[in-house]
Amino acid sequence: MRRTKIVATLGPATDAPEMLEQVLKYIDVVRVNFSHGEPEEHQARVEAVRATAARIGRYVAVLGDLQGPKIRVARFANGPIKLAVGDRFTLNMTLSRDAGDQQQVGVDYPQLADDVVAGDTLLLDDGRIQLKVDEVVKPEVRCTVTVGGKLSNNKGINKQGGGLSAAALTEKDKRDLQTAIALKMDYLAVSFPRTGDDMREARALLGEAGKEIGLIAKVERAESVSSDEIMNDLISASEGVMVARGDLGVEIGDAQLIGVQKRLIQRARSLNKVVITATQMMESMISSPLPTRAEVFDVANAVLDGTDAVMLSAETAVGQFPLETVQAMDRLCRGAELERVSTKSNHRMHENFGHINEAVALSAMYAANHLKGLKAIVCMTRTGLTPLLMSRIRSGIPIFAFTSNVKTQHRVALYRGVTTIPFNTVSTDPDALQKAIDELKVRQLVEIGDSVIVTRGGQAGTNTMTIVRIS
Repeated sequence: MRRTKIVATLGPATDAPEMLEQVLKYIDVVRVNFSHGEPEEHQARVEAVRATAARIGRYVAVLGDLQGPKIRVARFANGPIKLAVGDRFTLNMTLSRDAGDQQQVGVDYPQLADDVVAGDTLLLDDGRIQLKVDEVVKPEVRCTVTVGGKLSNNKGINKQGGGLSAAALTEKDKRDLQTAIALKMDYLAVSFPRTGDDMREARALLGEAGKEIGLIAKVERAESVSSDEIMNDLISASEGVMVARGDLGVEIGDAQLIGVQKRLIQRARSLNKVVITATQMMESMISSPLPTRAEVFDVANAVLDGTDAVMLSAETAVGQFPLETVQAMDRLCRGAELERVSTKSNHRMHENFGHINEAVALSAMYAANHLKGLKAIVCMTRTGLTPLLMSRIRSGIPIFAFTSNVKTQHRVALYRGVTTIPFNTVSTDPDALQKAIDELKVRQLVEIGDSVIVTRGGQAGTNTMTIVRIS
């Protein structure tokens, strides 16, 4: 079984019923991008996913992705311009939205003039164009081009090193929160959070109606990784994090991005949170049926780092080869997982545990990784917490989350190495153990002579581990 999960973005390329069904056979989570489309479109796609997944027997989580305060240049009156090194160029906060020319362009973020000073570097179009700020004469930010190129409408603006004060949650995001609640999404990604406070604000806005939605912090700002304390707070305030390497790489630079990705994955796992690695993982497959060698190694590297999931964006939303892309991603994840390093773990070996379910979960994984003939781990769960704790340990042994809770069945779809199996018997049933083993037999997941670990408990949580040899 593939342990690393695949997140695929929905879009026009996956809308055809036949294509959607084929793609859902390979993926574990669908992403709904609130940056594009209207609520009615999102609803139609989510309903199609759930109906199709139910028909083919798949448990697929739904992840909404808020747009956030994406700061962009406005539009050019006569089409794209070309900037050369040494050109003077002005970002004008009050220029009409469609009046950009060779000398200046409007900006959709009036506070930019308050957030920058002379000497700052501004990065446009994901860093393809770079401007050095010469002076700020409100409402203008006057710059010199240091890296030139073509600039077209609505391209993004970042400040090198971070420091833009835009709030993480815009008014549009707050409306989209309500859409996420109405569609009963399993996860919701918050774009451009600076600290854990932004995630706590999102949680408060979701309220009681959205309490079961897992929040994912998209790590995109330099401020969010500026210290271990801030990084840990952001992760701890969320159910998971997304290493959003596009804007993050622009703000902190490519050289630092490599180490930050690895630290984020390691810290998220240590804090018992899920982690998604995203952005340009297989971008060449938007227009090519095969990935590049560099993309092959990028995916494999994330898998070996221990990421829960790898994410596809434009590749499946608008690409020409969505099915070939998810098939390639599936193949590459499986290949990387053959390496022994992907199943070795020293996770929390020298730490004390504060809760019984932690001790049981991690004891089960230690036994699984060291007991000869062990073929499966059965976790009877209501909330999905114990399989989450288990999935923080690297292992080649599959974890099966036995649950009757539909929300949990979808939530665990994002956990590395965890597969859900519907199970209506409560764990306190005296016959529950045998019924669980019988279920594995019926599904041909174990054979006579194999060993299986089963964990279960009661209202207080998981407190029992049993090792069973199949007879």
